[in-house]
Amino acid sequence: MDLQETLHQLESLGTEQNRKTYRRHGARENLYGVSWADLGKLQKKIKKDHALAVELWVTGNHDARILATMIADPKAMTSEELDAWAGSLTNYTETDAFSKLAAGSPLIREKIDRWTEADHEWIESAGWNLLAHLAMGKNGDVPNDYFERHLEAIERDIHNRKNRVRYAMNSALIAIGGRNEKLTEKALAAAAKIGKVEVDHGETGCKTPQAAEYIQKMVARKQK
Repeated sequence: MDLQETLHQLESLGTEQNRKTYRRHGARENLYGVSWADLGKLQKKIKKDHALAVELWVTGNHDARILATMIADPKAMTSEELDAWAGSLTNYTETDAFSKLAAGSPLIREKIDRWTEADHEWIESAGWNLLAHLAMGKNGDVPNDYFERHLEAIERDIHNRKNRVRYAMNSALIAIGGRNEKLTEKALAAAAKIGKVEVDHGETGCKTPQAAEYIQKMVARKQK
């Protein structure tokens, strides 16, 4: 499929109800309102097509961008391309989808260290999302002290960061807490000092998970 065929397909699948829902979650007016189920079907049809993904992202259309993250090849993305996509993020749904893609890049640690220091809500959120993906991955070569350093930053800064950055930092805290026994102990201690994390979810039913509670649930599942 080429760009115009793909956009036409996306437009035909959009609904007003989905557009209303996506707007509540931060999407702008450039959207079709395609369900995640239909996006998944399109992804299976297209499979991987990095060139098309780049073209879709540039349109700025919400649904096209989500699809782009599903068909792009993370290993084909250059450092400059990752930075450009991160810098053009406009809402947390895009950010979460992009983070899942970027987590497959060999540059993940470089981007974590840079993006978590960015003074930009979506770039910084992506950085903390990547840290969560790294913590949940099966990459035993990443030492505990790497995560401990970021735990210190979360404990120190979470209440002073932008709205969705706080949510992403809280998610990273939970993910680190589930990585291994030593990090569980340190993450629980950090969660106790942090206390409740306030995030404005707008006109949605979303809630911010309590880190200590979720970490304990993760540990309990592992023990079973």
